[in-house]
Formats: sequence, C-alpha cells, structure tokens
Amino acid sequence: MKKILIPLIIIVGLVVIIGAWFASVNNKLVPLEENVAGQWGNVESAYQRRADLIPNIVNTAKGYAEFEQETLLKVTEARSKATSINIDPSNITPQQLAQFQQAQSGLTSALSRLLAVFERYPDLKANENFKELINELERTENRINVERNRFNETAKQFNTEIRLFPTNMIAGMLGFEKKTYFEADAGSENAPDVEFDFGKDS
Repeated sequence: MKKILIPLIIIVGLVVIIGAWFASVNNKLVPLEENVAGQWGNVESAYQRRADLIPNIVNTAKGYAEFEQETLLKVTEARSKATSINIDPSNITPQQLAQFQQAQSGLTSALSRLLAVFERYPDLKANENFKELINELERTENRINVERNRFNETAKQFNTEIRLFPTNMIAGMLGFEKKTYFEADAGSENAPDVEFDFGKDS
C-alpha cells in the first residue's frame, strides 16, 4: 500500500506545483496584457478626438474655400476610412495595425494638403474659430504621438515578460502572444506641422 501511496503523493504534489506555477505566470501576465489593451484605448481615443475635430474644420472652411471642394471631399473620405477600422485590443495582428496606420496616415496626408491649400485664404486664417480649431488639431496630433509611444512601451513590457525564462515555456500555452508595435511612418519623426503663421499675409 505504501509503495503505491508514495508515488501517488509525489504525482499529486508535482501537479499542484505545476498548477501553482501556471497560475502564477497567468496572474503576472494578465495585468500586463490589460495594460496594453487599456493603452490601446487611449490611442483610439486620441485618434477619435482628431476625427471629431475634422467636421468642424471642414464646415468652417467651406464658407471661405468654395473652389476647394475636392480637397474638402478627400479629407472627409479619409476621415470616414480612418474611423471605419475597429481593432480588438486583445488580438492586434500586424496586418490589422498596418491597415489602421495606413488609414490614419491617409487622413494625416489629406489634412496636410487641406491646411496647405488654406494658406491662400487670409480671411479664413484670420477667423478666430478656425484658428482655435487648428491649434486644437495640433495639440491632438501631439497627443496621438504620446499615446502611440506609451502603447509601444506597454507592449514592450508585455513582450519582454513573455520571452523571459521560465515564463516563455508556458506563455504560449496560456494563450499569450506577442503584441505588435506601432511603426513610425516614413518622415513622421515629428507630429505633422499644422499650425498656420497667422501673422503672415497671403
């Protein structure tokens, strides 16, 4: 009886130890993964803030730039495309993030063209409401950059943890996968320059 009991106790003990280890790793990784998801929410919020500003910018500009309807239309279309992409923060694939970034970059480019065009409209540049909208847009672009960097930092913390030994032995078994980073677009080391020189005459 003892010969059977001792191996059984050893097996049960090993199962308990392994189970406790799995639970410990899981409990360590879950908060890190939640941090990534939470920071992704901040990224989306910053981009949404920009999207919410655009209709006001376009509507204010319409009254001054009656010959620039094609430019205004491109901004509106780019905004629609950028806001149509929804990503599950618990399962961000490189392809999804690339698609998201491409759409947001398209909107950034459309906005840059719009603001360059309106340099030709001194009355619009002098409009106090328009000036405040542009200043708010610039602040929002800076916020987007900050939140993207913070997302990358939280993703880095998570990715580092799941690669460390011995966590890396079971992270995949528990369903934890490497998180994708935001990659800088070519020439986008700084937030887009969207501030007018309001004191300059056109």
